[in-house]
Amino acid sequence: MVNIVGVFFLCALALISAVQSQEEDVLKSLVAELTKDFQDITFNNFEAIDSELPTEEDQLCLDDLAALTAGLQRGQMWALKMMDSWGDKPSGLLTGNFYDLGNFDECLNVRREVSQNRTLQGKYCFRSVNLLARSATCIPASCSAVHMKSFVGKLAKLSPKSGLPTTGITISDSSCQTSDSKPWDGLTIFMVTTLSVLGSLVALFTLWDYFLVSNQDRLPAIVKVFSARVNSRALFRVVEINSNPNVIDCLNGIRCLSLMWVVYCHQFAADMTSANINMFSIKTNTAYGSLIENGFYSVDSFLMLGGLLVALIPLRLMDKTKGKLNVPMMYLHRLIRIVPLLGMAIPIYMTLMPIISGGPLFGSGFGEKAVCEDSWYWTLLFVNNYTNQKCLAHTWYLSVDMQLFLISPLLLIALYKWGKKAAAGIFVLILLLSACLFATMMVNDYSMTFQNLSVEAMKHMYLATHTHATPWLIGFLFGYFLHLNKGKKFQLNWMAVWAGWILCLAVIFTSIYAPYPSAQKGAPAMTTLENSFYYTLTRLGWSMALCWVVFACMQGYGGLANSFLSSPLWQPLSRLSYAVYMWHMFIQEMNSKSIRTNSYFSFYRTMLSFWSTFGFTLLFSYSTYLLIEAPFSKLDLLMRPRAKNPPVVKQKSQIDDNAISSIENANVTLSTTDVDQGPK
Repeated sequence: MVNIVGVFFLCALALISAVQSQEEDVLKSLVAELTKDFQDITFNNFEAIDSELPTEEDQLCLDDLAALTAGLQRGQMWALKMMDSWGDKPSGLLTGNFYDLGNFDECLNVRREVSQNRTLQGKYCFRSVNLLARSATCIPASCSAVHMKSFVGKLAKLSPKSGLPTTGITISDSSCQTSDSKPWDGLTIFMVTTLSVLGSLVALFTLWDYFLVSNQDRLPAIVKVFSARVNSRALFRVVEINSNPNVIDCLNGIRCLSLMWVVYCHQFAADMTSANINMFSIKTNTAYGSLIENGFYSVDSFLMLGGLLVALIPLRLMDKTKGKLNVPMMYLHRLIRIVPLLGMAIPIYMTLMPIISGGPLFGSGFGEKAVCEDSWYWTLLFVNNYTNQKCLAHTWYLSVDMQLFLISPLLLIALYKWGKKAAAGIFVLILLLSACLFATMMVNDYSMTFQNLSVEAMKHMYLATHTHATPWLIGFLFGYFLHLNKGKKFQLNWMAVWAGWILCLAVIFTSIYAPYPSAQKGAPAMTTLENSFYYTLTRLGWSMALCWVVFACMQGYGGLANSFLSSPLWQPLSRLSYAVYMWHMFIQEMNSKSIRTNSYFSFYRTMLSFWSTFGFTLLFSYSTYLLIEAPFSKLDLLMRPRAKNPPVVKQKSQIDDNAISSIENANVTLSTTDVDQGPK
C-alpha cells in the first residue's frame, strides 16, 4: 500500500472528482477505503502510551489528538485536510531537495468545534529527520513540539504502512505557526502609530498644497517638508545633461548600475538558499557565476564615488569661503540624511514583516530579529562592522562609509593648506594600506575566493574599514585632481583614448574573471601568494579604472559609455538609491519566506525574481521616501529664519543644490551580502 501522504493525495483527487460527478456513494466508499489505516489508531492507544502526561496542557492536546483520530476514522473532511496537508520525505534528496512544504494554507485553515467551549485548529510545523530533510506536519494547535514529536513517532509505530520514520525525528516550536495572529507588542504599536501619523501629515499637507496654494514659489516651509507633491516633483525632476559644467552626469549611471548589481547578488543568494529541489546542481564556477561571486567590487565603486564627491564638493565650497569648513554642520547634515531612515528601518524590519507577510518558512519571523533586539545600537552608532552581531547585517557598509566620512575634514583641511604635499601623503597612505592588506593575507593564509572563503577572512579582510579605505582614498585623490583642473580641457589623441579604454576594460574584466580558471573542476586552487596579489591589486585597479571612466566622460571621450551612463533616466533612481539599498533585503526576505511550494533554481528564475524584487522595492522606497526620508532631510527649512520680503528665488545650479545631499547620497548607497553568504 502507498504511504499515508500518497493516500491522502489520491483521496483529494477522488473527492474533487466525486463532487463534480455528484456520486455520493463513490465518495463514501473511497473515504472508507482510504481511512482504514486509522481503524486501529484510537484514543486508548495514545492514552496507554502517554499515561504519564499529567498536566492540563497535555490532557488538552491528548483530547484533540483523540478527536483527530476519531475524525479520520469517520472520514470527516476537516481531519482528512489536516493529514492531507502533511509533507512526505522530500523526493530528490540526492539532488539537494531538503524540503517538503506540504500544504501550508490547508493546515492553517482547519478549524473544528469539538465542544461548546473549545475549537480545534491546525498548527503547521516542520519535522526534521536526522537534522537534514524537513517536512511539513499539521496537528492540533494545542499540542507543543514535544507532543507533536511523540504523536508522529507513535503514528509511525501504530501505522507502519504510513512511511513515517520511527527514529531521528526532531520538531522545533520556532518553526510552528497557526492562523491566529500574535498580539502586537509595544514596539509594533509604536511603529504603526508613527507611520500612521507621518502618513496623515503627508496627506494633509499634500491636500493643502494642491487645493490651497496658488503660487508654488511661495509655499510655506511646513508644506515643502511634508507635501508629497513637492517631494515627488523634486524626486522625479530630470535635468538636461551638460546643462551645468560643475555636474558630473555619468555618476548617476555608475551609481544605479552598482545598485542593481548588489541587489541582484543578494537576490541570487536568497534564491540559492531557498527551498529548491536542485540545490546540488547549482554551479557558480561559470562565467556568469563570476559576476555574482565578485559582486563585492560594487562596494568599491561606491566607495570611490563617495571619496570623489567628499573631496570635490567641499573643496569648491572652501574656495568660496577662503578655507573655512563648517565641520559640525557637515556632520549634522550627514546624520539628518542617513539616521532617520536607518533608525526607522530597524523596527520596521522587526515588526512589520510578520504583519504583511507569511508562509511555511516564516515561522521565526524576521531572521535577524533576535540580533536586532540585542545589538541595534551598534548599527545606529555605525560600528557594527566590528561586531559579531549585526542588526540589518547589510548595513555594515554604512558603518565603513561613516567612519571614513568622519576623517574627511582632516584630509580636506590638509589638502587646502598643503595642496600637493598632502596629496602625496594620501598616496603614501594608500600604498601602506595596500601593503597591510597583502601582508595580512599572507601571514594568515587567507583566501577571498568564493570557494575557500572563511568567516575569519570576511571579518578581517572584508568588513574592516581599513581594508576598504583604499578605493575611497583613490576617489578622494581623484576628486582633488578634478578640483585642481576645474574647467580644463585635456587634449588627448585617439591612441591615448583607445589605450585608456582598453586598459580600463582589461582591468575590469581581470578583476572579475581572474579567479575563473582556478574555480573549474580539477584545476589547482590559487595559492596564498596569488590570492594576496589578486585581492590587493584589483582593489587598486578597479577604482582607478572607474576614475578613467569618469574622466573620459567628463572630457568628451566617453562616447557610447557616456551617453548611457549620463542618461537623464538615471537621475530619479539615483536620488532614490539610499532607500532602495535599505529596503531591498526586506522585500527579498518576505518573498523567499512566503513561497508555498519548492522551486527550481536557475539563473533565469533569479532574473525573474530580481525584477520582481526591484520593482516592489522601488514602490516601497518611494513610499518611505515621502514618509521619512524627504521630510527629515528638509527639517532645516523649519529652522531657517523667515525673511519679511523674501527675494525672488533664482534657479540654482545643480552643484549648489546638491552640495550636501550629493555627498551624502553617493556615500550611503550599497551594501554587499551578509557575512554568512559570502562576498558579493
